[in-house]
Amino acid sequence: MAFPKSVRALTAGIAALTLASVLAGCGTNTGAAPANQDTSSPVSGGTLVYLEQQAHTNLYPPSGGFYPNGGILNQITDKLTYQNPDTLKIEPWLAESWSSNPELTEYTFKLRSGATFSDGTPVDAAAVARNFDTYGLGNKALNQPVSEVINNYDHSEVIDPLTLKFFFKKSSPGFLQGTATIGSGIVSVSTLDRNFDDLGNAKNIIGSGPFTVASEVLGKEVVLDARTDYNWAPTTAKHQGRAYLDAVKIVVTPEDSVRTGSLIAGQGDLIRQVQAYDENQVTSKGFAISAPGTKGVNDSIAFRPDNALVSDVRVRQALLKATDTKEVVETIFSANYPVATSVLAKDAAGYVDLSSKLGYDPEKAKKLLDEAGWKPGTDGIRSKDGAQLSLNVYESLPQPQNKAVLQLVAQQWEKVGVKLNVLTGDSGSKTVDNLDPEKTPLTVAMVGRADPDVIKSQFYPKNRDALLQKGGSSQKVKTFVDEKLNTLLETETARTDPAQRLQDVADIQNHLIDQALVIPIFEEPQVYATAPYLHGLGFEAVGRPSLYGVWLDKH
Repeated sequence: MAFPKSVRALTAGIAALTLASVLAGCGTNTGAAPANQDTSSPVSGGTLVYLEQQAHTNLYPPSGGFYPNGGILNQITDKLTYQNPDTLKIEPWLAESWSSNPELTEYTFKLRSGATFSDGTPVDAAAVARNFDTYGLGNKALNQPVSEVINNYDHSEVIDPLTLKFFFKKSSPGFLQGTATIGSGIVSVSTLDRNFDDLGNAKNIIGSGPFTVASEVLGKEVVLDARTDYNWAPTTAKHQGRAYLDAVKIVVTPEDSVRTGSLIAGQGDLIRQVQAYDENQVTSKGFAISAPGTKGVNDSIAFRPDNALVSDVRVRQALLKATDTKEVVETIFSANYPVATSVLAKDAAGYVDLSSKLGYDPEKAKKLLDEAGWKPGTDGIRSKDGAQLSLNVYESLPQPQNKAVLQLVAQQWEKVGVKLNVLTGDSGSKTVDNLDPEKTPLTVAMVGRADPDVIKSQFYPKNRDALLQKGGSSQKVKTFVDEKLNTLLETETARTDPAQRLQDVADIQNHLIDQALVIPIFEEPQVYATAPYLHGLGFEAVGRPSLYGVWLDKH
């Protein structure tokens, strides 16, 4: 998309805003409330131009946790159930009812009739069973991995064309909520017959959602068309029938200033990832900001204890104490980004306030490093046995202003004698190096999900494996295993007593902080800006946009 000189000048000016503008405060709409709501009658028709920061990678639904992926999947797939973003209650969608046994090892779903995929095939019990057998077990022949939101899965059984049953090896209390997540979007059997690598092409994804993929320029643009026959939205949805919009054009626009400037100039209707320093500029021009929370693991720095430099818990505790999260938020962000007070966000299930363990204390940090044998060198950087305490971490592009965050943390750590090298790297080298604890003793961690199982998704070795434990995702020879943590994670995902399950999550958070395996920094929202004429924007429970009820009134 080309922009005239006037727009380029405007966007350059926006990019030049200093961080001082953040400290002046911002009049934004926080929380998950949809933007630009009013009581006037919706208008049908039109094309929504949605500017996205990054291109999607793979649209296999369990890969939908990456927000650019989920932003597409949320429009073209439906789920068995719907999680109300306000109450977090699980409500009917493709499934009209469900039940489970007391042990939560068996779940039975009754599907609504009439729903179809965009290729005309029915959304029936056989298709849904194939979806969850794939997501729960993976498909090695087609390189399709297991979903991180489904635990202890065994198999499915089709009872009749609209009834199916799922069986689990042991209790799976998070499964019902898992059926409402982006990772459980229902796709056609023909989609599941494709190799994982083929699912990076959006045209290969056949869902039952209110939109279909009309065209795609890989890495640059995806166009969605409304399904005229769509009539199976969640039963509690305000809007029923086909989407109001005729089409959605998703344009990949990596430059923050270009996205913001394009919105203000009228060349975009909706943008994701509005940086904090642009919020005042956006709202002062009459545009609305929404910042729904992600209700999961906070934006954090996680350690890889197999690296000798951070294997000593005292070193990790020192770096936790050397991190001034309040300064990070006040310098770089806005009120939409609360300082983290635990591993989980305040609105996450199972959150416990651990702020008393997270206080900034550089003198304590120095004392711990001294006790661990790391002594300051002539250049101020500590060393031990001839090795400098110099650590590498890669910038994480999906996280807001992550490079600035890490650079500020580096300045803070330097005050206690630790060097933090913030690396960019190309996608290939970064992916490989991030799986090697010797090269990257630190990583950026964050994941959103409105269920206690989110903490297992982030830290369990067979899921995201942020700590790079033995038996996890890295092929490197490793020795670090946190048996206590893994036992807690496994127990939590099989606990049938809801109160005890939340206590497990509290114990996990305390363990992660007591062992200083993670440094929580801030609660990460998804921040969107919308034009004044855009109405009806909604968000699912962890901040992905729902465009089904959106309508445009440009008159």
